Amino acid sequence: MGIRDLSIIDTPPVDRLAVKTFVSRFSEELIREAVVRELRRGGQIFFVHNRVQTIAKRAELLAQLVPEAKIAVGHGQMDEHELEKVMLGFMHGETNLLLCTTIIESGLDIPNANTLIVDHADKFGLSQLYQLRGRVGRSTQRGYAYLLIPGEAAISSDARERLRVLQEISELGAGFRIATHDMEIRGAGDMLGNRQSGTVTEIGFELYNQMLEETIARMRGEECVERVEPEINLKVPAFIPEAYVKDAGQRLVIYKKLTQAESEEDVLDVQNEVLDRFGKYPLATSYLFEIMKLRVLLKKLIVRQIDFDGHAVIISFHPRTPAPPDTIIGMMRGEPKKYQFTPDYKLVCTLKDTSFEGILEIAKSVLQRLVPVEVVVAEGK
Repeated sequence: MGIRDLSIIDTPPVDRLAVKTFVSRFSEELIREAVVRELRRGGQIFFVHNRVQTIAKRAELLAQLVPEAKIAVGHGQMDEHELEKVMLGFMHGETNLLLCTTIIESGLDIPNANTLIVDHADKFGLSQLYQLRGRVGRSTQRGYAYLLIPGEAAISSDARERLRVLQEISELGAGFRIATHDMEIRGAGDMLGNRQSGTVTEIGFELYNQMLEETIARMRGEECVERVEPEINLKVPAFIPEAYVKDAGQRLVIYKKLTQAESEEDVLDVQNEVLDRFGKYPLATSYLFEIMKLRVLLKKLIVRQIDFDGHAVIISFHPRTPAPPDTIIGMMRGEPKKYQFTPDYKLVCTLKDTSFEGILEIAKSVLQRLVPVEVVVAEGK
């Protein structure tokens, strides 16, 4: 029967501002600066320390760092009446810094609390951090969230990815995107089984949904259009060197954006973003951008594969290709020594210039000539 479609409410309340999120190494100077800034504008602070055994020591440290703050401590192991007194005192402004565990994670609405500091943020899940961040910035004031870690080298790769996602996706109404990334990082559970970790992380959530939709359509007896992903074997070095983008996670994000590009403009957007973030890119990366632009044309023409055999570029078309036969025939008649077409839908383009630039240039010029006029007009609209 398929999966029920989701209705997403992503329109924020009027005058609500996105919470600014910072990931930083634990620093006493940073904590004091963040707390004092909030106190000066008459606001309140949540300080999340999720260890009951050491929360008293953290309270002593905060009292030394910010003696002007009125500190209250709250956690789930306190007597319920004592905890209620602490929470009511914070709500009524009797205290202005609440040192607490994750008991504030959901259901708490204190408009005057606009700064959140999370100690050992690498120990929290992505959805937990998202819920905690939602405790601040609930009025017309800008909220600030500081996620403190012991050091980047001391945390796991999954923790780094969680913090990166939360820092990058900070706009209002981004809950569903956060949940999707969380599912990709952890892996999704079996839909009809009892395992709580699946293999969606291996293929990505979008491809997982696509495969699921195709399977459901096939089981219903509906006709499924074959998806053709072009294979590119041009023997051109096209990659992002580690020396250029040092973080493996960031390199993967760039590769993912490029593979999701549906037009040359999408590739150019990524190209400009990379140039802006990392500076002038090396030759191998410029080749990568050119090949991803070729990939856009290959998908439009439903090309199975494009190869370079040392002398010629060979384009293998799918039988459903929209490439105009008249154009191919015209190319063969105009330059019979340069172009040949085989019975198995392969266009062979002989090269004079077999340099990397020559290979990319002939491939792009041929593919651009073969893109049907209808496709170009539709894109213009």
